[in-house]
Amino acid sequence: MYMDSQKRPEPRAAHLMRVRGLAEIEFLIKESEVLTGQAGRVFVISGADKLTYRVRWHPMIIEVERLDSTGAVIDTQHLPPHDFATHSVVEALVAGQLYTAPVQTRH
Repeated sequence: MYMDSQKRPEPRAAHLMRVRGLAEIEFLIKESEVLTGQAGRVFVISGADKLTYRVRWHPMIIEVERLDSTGAVIDTQHLPPHDFATHSVVEALVAGQLYTAPVQTRH
């Protein structure tokens, strides 16, 4: 049990940042694509399983890849935006459990 004066520890490593809104997911994906030249962005759902997904945002479809611990694709889903709104990535966002790493660029 946590007392009011205590902060809950972050569920993931300190280098990950919490995603706070659906519009932020789209922005973070596009930011990553522009800065790295690679499609999509990896998001982590905190919790016991620490599920990892790569999300690619296209105008009419959202591609969601479930990744294993090595980064290999386990499963791919192509979802229209209204279906993405019920995906576990968005559910984790609503629950405050969605994280992503800052973009790493090479200069």
